[in-house]
Amino acid sequence: MKTIGIIGGVSWVSSEQYYRFINQMVRDRFGPLHSAPILMYSIPFGEFAKEERLASKGDWRPLRRTMVDAARRLEAGGADFIIVASNTMNSTDDLIEASVEIPVLSIQDAVGAAVQDRGIERVALLGTKFTMEEPFYRGVLEGDFGLKVVTPNAAERDYINDVIFNELCAGTFRKQSRDRFVRIIERLVKEKGAQGVILGCTEIPLLVKQKDVSVPAFDTTRIHSAAAVEYSLAKE
Repeated sequence: MKTIGIIGGVSWVSSEQYYRFINQMVRDRFGPLHSAPILMYSIPFGEFAKEERLASKGDWRPLRRTMVDAARRLEAGGADFIIVASNTMNSTDDLIEASVEIPVLSIQDAVGAAVQDRGIERVALLGTKFTMEEPFYRGVLEGDFGLKVVTPNAAERDYINDVIFNELCAGTFRKQSRDRFVRIIERLVKEKGAQGVILGCTEIPLLVKQKDVSVPAFDTTRIHSAAAVEYSLAKE
């Protein structure tokens, strides 16, 4: 197997999910005594959160430096490829790939393929405001996979973003937040014709489960983890 390099800490709650899912998938394939070759560099989230706030105001330099530094550490440690354990920070994939000699496995590509495989044409996207509003995610889904992407309205996007950063990133999962997320999803199903929903922040699948919604829910953490396992096992 190729060694998987994980940039973690950018979303510390989900980083442990990546580690668990990848090892469970390898164990399920090869037997209970097997696990995956993984290197993880965990960025200190407190400092990273400050850099995210600077980026939201237009200064991306500190955050991009941090992401490139993390990738170079993984490359130096022997990783064969990199995954970024955050939907939002996959916006830096191209920058990272230009800064190292190993590939970056995009979450957008993995998710787009998973939605396409289900025969879904119109899909709702929930995530941080950056993920919902910027073209790095939607552009891949629409341009490379032919999907129609619908997103919540402005007030709903603000609410979702607030819950992600003030609750989910802190490991807090409230029923009232889940109920509001579900109402938003079901409105997009009813009013916008969404046939599925991408849980496009790696913490959202810890809040909203498939049983909570009426359409297929795409757990981006699990999908990205599965793609990493397949890439790790693929022959050169």
